[in-house]
Amino acid sequence: MYEAEFDGRGGQIRWTEANGDGGGADSAQPVTVYVHGLGAMSTVYHAHVAAHPALSDRRSLFVDLPGHGISDRPADFGYTLEDHADALAAALDTAAVSGARVVGHSMGGAVSVVLAHRRPDLVSGLVLTEANLDPAPPPTAGSSSIAAYTEEEFVKGGGFDRILRRFGPTWAATMRLADPLALHRSATGLVRGTAPTVRRMLLESPVDRSYIQGTLSGELPGAAELTAAGVRVIQAPGAGHNVMFDRPDVLVAAVVGSAE
Repeated sequence: MYEAEFDGRGGQIRWTEANGDGGGADSAQPVTVYVHGLGAMSTVYHAHVAAHPALSDRRSLFVDLPGHGISDRPADFGYTLEDHADALAAALDTAAVSGARVVGHSMGGAVSVVLAHRRPDLVSGLVLTEANLDPAPPPTAGSSSIAAYTEEEFVKGGGFDRILRRFGPTWAATMRLADPLALHRSATGLVRGTAPTVRRMLLESPVDRSYIQGTLSGELPGAAELTAAGVRVIQAPGAGHNVMFDRPDVLVAAVVGSAE
């Protein structure tokens, strides 16, 4: 396990690594960085993907964003998308990573796009699985459901427990390990969005880009515009929001393709 200070006050963002057969931190091979979604953890959602024979020779970093998993959860941190991106940048700087392929799921995908926009030196490619591209997600989305509570209601008024019950045991298994305050502020940041929007950042990004949408999640809004801008829009048949669980083969193929 590795760590880096991210807030100027001693808060640590942490990650684990798999060096693969291709060498460790000193290898010239590009690094793959995995970034989880809201209320999740990177190893739980992505370790099996990185262990696939087509990817196992690569150095892989599994980063837990602030407030999630094994990372610290300071109460005086903002947890906006920009804040998370800057914390992720601190981790990559400490790990001596540049030009990485960043694989981001849901909120982690949005954070990855913001990272590429703010620190283009750190990112050579993006593989996004159902990343949040626009502010104000539908009311049924997890982020909107969490942000519908006030911070006080969510943290101290039972909102966190109700959300854990509402979204079931799979998501709750990692969400219950996240800090409720960080979870609410992260969800609020997703609903608020960024300026420019994450979608605009992705459209204008010069790096190699892939976006995976599970067919069970419906049509991807703005898919034609993304394709016209050079983003590979990939459908994952039979997959819902958690493409890495439903169709890990599709995600593996996208990550391998981004490296070619």
